[in-house]
Amino acid sequence: MHFLLFILTYPFIWLFSRLPMRVLYFISTIFYLVTYYVVGYRKNIVFDNLKMSFPEKSDKELHLISKKFFRHFTDIFMESIKAFSISKKEITKRYTIKNPKLINDLAKKGKSIALVGSHYANWEWIISIPLNLDIHVLGAYKKLKNKYYDSTLKKSRTKFGLRGYKTSDIIKNMHANTLEGVQGLYILLSDQSPQIRKTHYWANFMGIKVPVHTGAEMLSKKFDLAYVNYKTTRIKRGYYQIEFELISETPKEVKDYELTDQYLKITEAYIREQPEYYLWSHRRFKHKDRVPEKFL
Repeated sequence: MHFLLFILTYPFIWLFSRLPMRVLYFISTIFYLVTYYVVGYRKNIVFDNLKMSFPEKSDKELHLISKKFFRHFTDIFMESIKAFSISKKEITKRYTIKNPKLINDLAKKGKSIALVGSHYANWEWIISIPLNLDIHVLGAYKKLKNKYYDSTLKKSRTKFGLRGYKTSDIIKNMHANTLEGVQGLYILLSDQSPQIRKTHYWANFMGIKVPVHTGAEMLSKKFDLAYVNYKTTRIKRGYYQIEFELISETPKEVKDYELTDQYLKITEAYIREQPEYYLWSHRRFKHKDRVPEKFL
């Protein structure tokens, strides 16, 4: 059944990805109109998230941000499809790094790196950063149930030099690389909402107390990884730029949760600057009424 689904759908995805970007963005605009005005996909969730994050804004302002979000959201969908066939030449033109020297200098010092970031602007094309960095780049992925799509997606995401590993194997991989003296930059998207039973820390994010992932901080301390944030800025439609910011080169010397707090502070700052580029379509604050007393 999985193979049948794959052979019936993937050829269309591949052919679709071969279309020029201008055509994909034209289709994206149509998808936006249908998604926002006809289907109403998660409009209430997006608006509620924005309302909680920006209580000072009027409903008119929030609806405008919501519309801008959905326009960008459908663009991201098209850019994700384009990633299956995008060439090295095109992606390096459209997805640039402002300060690769920061990472390359850390690599020269023999440091491995925990690269933290969020679902902002375009996080899919980060697969291209190995082309500009002097260090092995590794990214975690969740294995898909359909093994044919799993294999195809992994091949697509590693074609520019990214090394993929299962999320469940992250500690094992870091430990093995440390023993073998292999430097690595580990991409760790850190803005997801963790399961309550696995939550060790609650913090303020967008003015709301939420459970937060502390795995990146824990790993940076355990394996002495430099803790670096990356921000993706949308320059114009279809063009993005990454900027790195060093949070700590010596994470073991930093008090527990200070790295996580600093990451959240940085992330919140650029979300407030251009909120339409953040992924608002998930229930970001679904646990806000379940804060343990010790974190209040």
